[in-house]
Amino acid sequence: MKIPSTIFIFILLNFLCISSAGQPLSLQLQVGYFGDTLNIATNTGIQVQLQRPVNEQAIKKFYADINQTDYHSLVNSIISYKNAEKLDDWLFYQLIRRTAQQLSPKLVDYERYTLYKWFLLAKCGYNSQLAFAKDKLLFYVQSDDNIYDIPLFKIDGKQFVCLNIHDFAKVNFEEDQLLKVDISIPEAVNVFSYRVKQLPDFKTNQYHNKELVFNYHDIEYRYNVKLNLQMNKLFSNYPAVDFKYYFNIPLSKITYSSLIPVLRSELKGMRQQKGIDYLMNFTRHAFMYETDQQNFGMEKRLSPEQTLMNTYSDCDDRVALFYYLVKEIYNLPMIVLEYPSHVAIAIQLKKPIGNPVLYKGNKYSVCEPTPQRLELPIGKLMPELKDAAYQVKYEYPGKLEAN
Repeated sequence: MKIPSTIFIFILLNFLCISSAGQPLSLQLQVGYFGDTLNIATNTGIQVQLQRPVNEQAIKKFYADINQTDYHSLVNSIISYKNAEKLDDWLFYQLIRRTAQQLSPKLVDYERYTLYKWFLLAKCGYNSQLAFAKDKLLFYVQSDDNIYDIPLFKIDGKQFVCLNIHDFAKVNFEEDQLLKVDISIPEAVNVFSYRVKQLPDFKTNQYHNKELVFNYHDIEYRYNVKLNLQMNKLFSNYPAVDFKYYFNIPLSKITYSSLIPVLRSELKGMRQQKGIDYLMNFTRHAFMYETDQQNFGMEKRLSPEQTLMNTYSDCDDRVALFYYLVKEIYNLPMIVLEYPSHVAIAIQLKKPIGNPVLYKGNKYSVCEPTPQRLELPIGKLMPELKDAAYQVKYEYPGKLEAN
């Protein structure tokens, strides 16, 4: 079996980590980050071994050993990169994952890789915790966000979210008692947020063209959009969060410039109502429909750019994309309507259309960007939802044009 190069280098470093004078050798890490490469100067002292079996005692020994090393240059380098690139917490965590992979490849020693992630995140100031569920080492971070699809636990009223649950096929939290590893790191006080306000500056050569085709009033429209498959990697383990978070994940700069200006040009001179109807039909018919269970085998919320990229998407993905397009082109007030088995959106217009939704004294016209058996115009809901209960899950203030 051929050994991957990163694993071979890791094995080699275990034999070459001490100089003849007994001092750690210099170590140059090259951490790839979505087309960029971060060069980090450190030393082989950072290569700390993990005793077996992996239990609380072994983890405390690992922490005591690594805490005595000159880890500061490594931590300072990744924090400097975070600040320079203005990385949000989720994007910064991807950098930490890649750095940990360089120090201890996941396929060689999963627990050691997890401990490097935990140590780096904590030393960068985030309140991260370790816990065991039987023999599974779970890695948590404090977050105040609403998270809907991954395990949480609380310590002293603080919510912690599991960052590595996707690595395990099954953890039964009712039967497997969660045992926290008792280690205190004074500088680990920051709360982690899943809000993403900007994306990395992907390289131009990482993009490919995708043609999006749909018909509007018997005329065929085609858009060549530049998309980056790295986007799916970036959000592969991103949890289900509040609509306000993933609806507002921006398009990457190159994708944005390949679509939004073209749509603005197409809609120029069009009445606002017709322009919104055009965007609704684009979102409805330029993509094929499948439920998340059919597509991913689980609940999966896509960002607007992921919806553009994927062949299949469901109702909340379409609403996210439609919301983003309307926000960028018209910036109108909007509310997101969640029904027991469906998500729709409504827009505040100068003159409401159809049967408007009344919210906080304002009238919103319903829009349905998901394909239905009926071609629903603005202001019309599916008949089966006419009297169904719903919740307003997100309100975007926008700006209503003056009469």
